[in-house]
Amino acid sequence: MSATRLFSPVTLGKLTLDNRIVIAPMCTYSAEEGRMTDWHMMHLGMLATSGAGILTIEATAVSSEGRISYADVGLYSDDAERAMGRVLEGIRDMSDMPIAIQLAHAGRKASTEVPWKGGAQIAPDAEGGWKTVAPSAIPFRGSYDPPTALDAQSLVRIREAFVDAARRAARLGIDAVQIHAAHGYLLHQFLSPLSNQRTDNYGGSLENRMRFPLEVFDAVREEFSADRPVTVRVSATDWAEGGWDVEQTIAFSKELEKRGCSAIHVSSGGLAAHQNITLGPNYQVPFARAIKAETSIPVIAVGLITEFEQAEAILVTGDADMVAIARAALYDPRWPWHAAAHFGETVRAAPQYLRCQPRQFKSLFG
Repeated sequence: MSATRLFSPVTLGKLTLDNRIVIAPMCTYSAEEGRMTDWHMMHLGMLATSGAGILTIEATAVSSEGRISYADVGLYSDDAERAMGRVLEGIRDMSDMPIAIQLAHAGRKASTEVPWKGGAQIAPDAEGGWKTVAPSAIPFRGSYDPPTALDAQSLVRIREAFVDAARRAARLGIDAVQIHAAHGYLLHQFLSPLSNQRTDNYGGSLENRMRFPLEVFDAVREEFSADRPVTVRVSATDWAEGGWDVEQTIAFSKELEKRGCSAIHVSSGGLAAHQNITLGPNYQVPFARAIKAETSIPVIAVGLITEFEQAEAILVTGDADMVAIARAALYDPRWPWHAAAHFGETVRAAPQYLRCQPRQFKSLFG
């Protein structure tokens, strides 16, 4: 029996995790035409031996135009599927940790340079760039090329691209799908009145703005294996006046729950260039708490969760059911090991690592 909430089992749909630590999806901008490379074998392999409950593959584009940058991972071609399959096969030889994937479309925030080269948008006629699409022809920044407003036929095409990616994920044996409806990317763009100024059935009222993201969820849920969970990542607020907020997020979460969503992963921001974020430890946890109070499916908190006692407190106080770490896992890929040692808990470790167990933590690796 676990002595902590952090290291107690949790169930997502029909998938049971050993503990409540989620490795959140983190873009590394190291793919080639959507194809994973040796970088991903090393990077994901390292995280898959971390002792966390589940590992989430970084934002994976469902179409070429849906990539954030030319270096993003994709799952929209046979080549991309084969490359990901190669990486997953290598990882599974080392670890039986469940692996999820975040399926995404960047919308108007696509066609950008990689972060370490500035991250600015690349013009459609420049090398590495393309024309972006969005609910409305409103650019993310005034200096950016305006996106093309999606017509009805294009919405069908994008929805089917999500379905095709989910089908490929199922073939690859991925354990769970997370739909990316946060951080200002396409589905979030439909949700927020700041980016969605359509006058058809996909714009205006909250019901209309939720319509396309819910259609995508329904289509993915129907296609992905019924015994494996589909979750959604949301931005609970735009941190901007007149934008998406936590009350609307609660309404969206309730609709997702009705449709069989297995968990809500609560982040924030990313839609408005003029956002004003109040940043600090646990700064997004109140949003997770608010959503958890109004739904009955697991809620995942994320954002500047770096300390072991901090993570445990979030769970013990009932603010969330799971905690996700991202940058903290990059800085310390053995964060779950160290958390388990701190609490006197047990984690799984590859047999090649068993000899490294410190003498004072005699039950760390079971």
